[in-house]
Amino acid sequence: MSAPAVPVRVVVADDQAAIRTGLGMILDAAPDITVVGEAADGLAAVTMAREQRPDVVLMDIRMPGIDGIEATRRLVGDAVCEVLVLTTFDLDEYVDSALAAGAAGFLLKSVDAPALLAAVRAVARGDGVLAPEITRRVIARLGAPARSPARPAGLDDLTPRETDVLACLGRGLSNAEIAAELVITEATTKTHVSRVLTKLGLRSRVQAAIAAQDAGLT
Repeated sequence: MSAPAVPVRVVVADDQAAIRTGLGMILDAAPDITVVGEAADGLAAVTMAREQRPDVVLMDIRMPGIDGIEATRRLVGDAVCEVLVLTTFDLDEYVDSALAAGAAGFLLKSVDAPALLAAVRAVARGDGVLAPEITRRVIARLGAPARSPARPAGLDDLTPRETDVLACLGRGLSNAEIAAELVITEATTKTHVSRVLTKLGLRSRVQAAIAAQDAGLT
């Protein structure tokens, strides 16, 4: 008999108590997810995450003190955990800032419970997640005529297999999908993704996807 799966550990960061409570109820209702802490501002989120070492911080953007963008930058920069941004504000500047800070995903608070749970699980296992309406806009901006392909720094340092992985990331494939396409294990895929991020100086697979688009790999 196999051992039960270890639950995904989540910290919820939002300045509104009612929203933290509601998110906590949704997350804790899932058998494979557990909320290990709450935070009402960015600095508290950073402190809580460093103490609890969750798999994912569900991060609001507009909060007192340091905002969710800066909190994300600190947590991802120190490799504390993955960050999934959850906000009311559907603004390109927030999307771009969150992704630049290293967020693994960006969702709107209008997301339904099943999609939220699926996103938390995806981010915890190393995949990236963008709200569908966000994805369309990011793709549109990447494909704008004014944007010319550019080779990201470090691209020449990638091995052929790592370049293949980067191209897959540019197409938005999950680790499982990359593993199936390249006929490798998911564990090997995760190793390649990690090496790609390190060599390109990137913080998240979403940034890697954008770099792949910039380099014309997709």
